[in-house]
Amino acid sequence: MAATMPLDAVQSPLPLHRQIREALRSGIRDGTYQQHAQLPSESELMAIYKVSRITVRHALAELQREGLIFKITGKGTFVSKNRPKAMQDLSQLQGFSEAMHSLGRETSSQVLGYQRLSADGKVATRLGLQAGDVVIELKRLRYLDRLPISLDVSYFPVSIGEQLLTADLTGRDVFSILENELGMALGTADVSIEAALAGGDVAAGLGIDDGEPLLRIERLTTSLEGRPLDFEYLYCRGDAMRYRVRLPRAHAARNPEDSAG
Repeated sequence: MAATMPLDAVQSPLPLHRQIREALRSGIRDGTYQQHAQLPSESELMAIYKVSRITVRHALAELQREGLIFKITGKGTFVSKNRPKAMQDLSQLQGFSEAMHSLGRETSSQVLGYQRLSADGKVATRLGLQAGDVVIELKRLRYLDRLPISLDVSYFPVSIGEQLLTADLTGRDVFSILENELGMALGTADVSIEAALAGGDVAAGLGIDDGEPLLRIERLTTSLEGRPLDFEYLYCRGDAMRYRVRLPRAHAARNPEDSAG
């Protein structure tokens, strides 16, 4: 049985059950606890962490709701075979790292390359340019919990792209750099999502076979003033990501005659 992950030596402001949850979650994600490995029993966890059974059960219940563990009556608690899909809420404009960090997930990025090139018709139109105008193309491989999860191809007007290339993109969102370093307030994003099949460089980068399902996302981000800042193609692993949107009902305007005397 793998060694139990210790709690932080530094006093944590988190409740004990959350400290235990985070310690076990970290062990699952970094491979200390392999798929289908058995976790220590409730009694063992009580002794290791010097807490009550209720505290241990609370921590395990949260991990089970996340899909990280499962229980077999009479046998114990085990690590799930498949990691739970990461969920990003599209009801608000957030970068990938920003959204995942709020869920306690670890992210990083690898810059695969960047270049100046002539924009094709679609990229030019989306960025408010003329076909053939020069843009900056940036390719990155995004990692979640140290596993490749998406390959992002981003296009920027030269004035923006050249400034981004001097920034550290390994652990940060482009959104964060645009706002905090370039002083560009983000406004809205126009997003479309469709199913696609992996192939070529995308499949190789994500470590999956040709023909495996992907989510292909197109996203145009604009400033508060409506200026196009960033047009992207995001190729996300279909087995690892899901998205959520809250859709309010659009109520028809009330006919004034309905309330007439």
